[in-house]
Amino acid sequence: MSMARSRDAAHLAAAAASGRTSALAARCQRDLQECVQAFPELFSAGPFDATLFATVSLANAFGSPWAAAEQLRIANRTSLWIFAVDWLIDHEAASHEEIDEIVRGCLAVADGRGAVPDTSLTRFLAVIRDDLAASPLFPGLHAVWRAELERMLGAMAREWEWKQDGEPALPTFEEYLGNADNFGSTLVNVGHWIHSGDPLLVPHLDELLRASGAVQRVLRLLNDLATYERDVGWGDLNALMLGVSRDEVVARVAALTGECHAVLEPLRATRPDESAYLERQIGYSTGFYGLADYWGGL
Repeated sequence: MSMARSRDAAHLAAAAASGRTSALAARCQRDLQECVQAFPELFSAGPFDATLFATVSLANAFGSPWAAAEQLRIANRTSLWIFAVDWLIDHEAASHEEIDEIVRGCLAVADGRGAVPDTSLTRFLAVIRDDLAASPLFPGLHAVWRAELERMLGAMAREWEWKQDGEPALPTFEEYLGNADNFGSTLVNVGHWIHSGDPLLVPHLDELLRASGAVQRVLRLLNDLATYERDVGWGDLNALMLGVSRDEVVARVAALTGECHAVLEPLRATRPDESAYLERQIGYSTGFYGLADYWGGL
């Protein structure tokens, strides 16, 4: 085959793969639209627009382009739910008591306890929990999922505290980066892995979680690099507000990416899908945040 024909064939194959992944995202988006219709008051704020639902679906589809839509259901729904709880804590909560009530209600759902506050947020989380409970991995990994949920909610509450008037000081850059659980991607990953039902990943979960933590910090910083102006306008925190330059943040992204690669290297042969899934999150977000953002405008 000539070089030109080889190049053309490569272009066709790449386009076909992109088309298949986009179709997967379209199927996933229809499921998210059904979730929005089931809990309309949870997604009534202006920034919850059709583009957000589409980009959530695209992110998860390009993270696992080999998957079926059903296999991505938990990842997509959890991602959407995280946007909802982030909005409530970051932009609607007006007091410590309101945030404490949100956190208590969500953890009560995770624990399956009675007397859970009847809100759209807790009802949607209960749907996700019940879907996860159908997996044979859930009994053994329920505590892991619950712990990640608590870490994410605690990190969101901590950032709210940092932004309040009268607080002693903003966090340092290292403190802020150490609070990257507020991004929520590891919670998404844990739910996705539980939903897969593959018992052979369980012995490797600690390494996968360690790599996921590095990825989560990378995504936190990539988001900040792309959304500085929006964060200033919305009164949100951003790494670039904390005494570090853009070049320093880019350098930390590179170091964390290397850390992720190093953790995953021993897993590539035994857990290729999970390894690729984590690395593709970095690659996708690097391209995505160069041009767009998830949230719509206020």
